[in-house]
Amino acid sequence: MKSFSDLMSGQTLLPIIQADSPEQGVNIAKAMAEAGLSLVEVVLRTDASLEALSAIKSEVPSLVVGAGTVINEQILGHAIEAGSDFIVTPAVSPTLLGALKASGVPALPGVSNTGDILMAYEHGFNEQKLFPASLSGGAPFLSAVSSVFQSVSFCPTGGVKQANKHEYLSLSNVFAVGGTWVCDKTWVKEGNWEAITQACKAAIAE
Repeated sequence: MKSFSDLMSGQTLLPIIQADSPEQGVNIAKAMAEAGLSLVEVVLRTDASLEALSAIKSEVPSLVVGAGTVINEQILGHAIEAGSDFIVTPAVSPTLLGALKASGVPALPGVSNTGDILMAYEHGFNEQKLFPASLSGGAPFLSAVSSVFQSVSFCPTGGVKQANKHEYLSLSNVFAVGGTWVCDKTWVKEGNWEAITQACKAAIAE
């Protein structure tokens, strides 16, 4: 099974798509692909999320498309049925971690403290998402745990912005950052897809 960072192929931004319709999801994904991104995460927070994920895979075949906000086995099953290439969770439990491992799909489990990190590590996950990053200690926390969990690397998400992403990406145990800032809700509402493209370009340019 490929690791999550293998799927990222060096991309240091995990861009997050929240769509109210399949069409909206496809437009956001196309705007992100236009910026040169090869992987996107569709968060399962709206009724149209799974349809949007499938539509993006169909209409933007160049993208690796995964599902986020997976919190139980049922949602995990739906995400895999929809064709999700990877899974991201906001939190962990022994039950969810066991299901992720059994699924055979690359996954990025969400952790927020040292107990979570250890639990995910014990289930075989050396790549984890720190969430919500800014409220869980941010870059200082990740720097502090680097010597304890030497084989674990992170994708911090939540409170990460263009202005502070370097604080995270400069750390040796951070391989990418998750970002909602590249897809402002106002831009989506207005259909300003070019703004999303430009924000994504800026996010990966430095």
